Amino acid sequence: MNLRTLAAALAIALVSPAAAQALDPQMIEAAKREGKVSWYTTLLIEQFARPLANAFEKTYGIKVDIYRVEPATLATRIASEGKAGKMQSDVFDGINTAPALKRLGYVERWIPEASRRLPAHFNDPDGYWAGTHFYVLTPGFNKEQVPPGNEPKTFADLLDPKWKGKMVWNTSPTSTAAAGFIGVVLAHMGEDEGLKYLRQLAKQDITGVRTGVRQVYNKVISGEFPIALQIINTHAIATSAEGAPGGWIPMQPASAVLSGMSVTKGAQHPNAARLLCEFIASPEGQGFIRDADYIPVDASVKLKHPELRPDGDKFRAIYFTQEDVDAGVPKWMKIFDEIFK
Repeated sequence: MNLRTLAAALAIALVSPAAAQALDPQMIEAAKREGKVSWYTTLLIEQFARPLANAFEKTYGIKVDIYRVEPATLATRIASEGKAGKMQSDVFDGINTAPALKRLGYVERWIPEASRRLPAHFNDPDGYWAGTHFYVLTPGFNKEQVPPGNEPKTFADLLDPKWKGKMVWNTSPTSTAAAGFIGVVLAHMGEDEGLKYLRQLAKQDITGVRTGVRQVYNKVISGEFPIALQIINTHAIATSAEGAPGGWIPMQPASAVLSGMSVTKGAQHPNAARLLCEFIASPEGQGFIRDADYIPVDASVKLKHPELRPDGDKFRAIYFTQEDVDAGVPKWMKIFDEIFK
């Protein structure tokens, strides 16, 4: 799917849940006979996966075995199980897990009915994954070091000499790091202008650290750096509620990285896997995503802080699918190595 800035109407377009087809009762009965489902997840267990699984078990009487797997190793683990003929995963999620497994033939071509009522860009057009939520990446800042109102508000503002040596970003090869920042710049400005801008930005002596996106933001709220170039905006809200002096900058366009779920091909419990995906995609399941401080793809599920979700007008974003991330990160990291190292 090509990158594009989404118009407000598309970003918030909704179809009533009643418009979605009713779940197949035969699938539900078959899922109950299977009795369990194995879920490989990259997401928070106690805040999200376990509460949702408990609700699913209460509704359908089907046990959910949850396995927390690091994003960098999830595709390799499932591929190893497949090659050995011992597939343990029934359902998996992630921001770039599906493409590699699609190429190897380990992903079922199936989309939940509940997902079909959402705007098309939230699902794989080839039918191998359905969006669950997305991460909005923007710059963040320390409010004690940069008084609100004085933070850089545009890409051009980041070139101001006063920010030289005062910015930090993650240099890991992920879409939530420097690579993702490069990706959104190129998508927004075009290849030629984007590369010209990045060469100017390189003169700002940005500090690179190879760590996680949350750890980079922690360096800002602890006072090590005034500004981080890529943070997840929900992290800023969560830490501010705890008294941290951090904030996020709705720099436009932001980067919105989609996370999706898939049914594993060769799953031992295929009907239970489909039913779990239906539950995650339902308004109830999307509510668990919201409550865990993620941004659900279903815009009918209201956020406690609505400003976090791009509306296509006052706050615009460029959405990156799993395929965009899979194809883009190697290219963006090559540019990073050429310009910023």
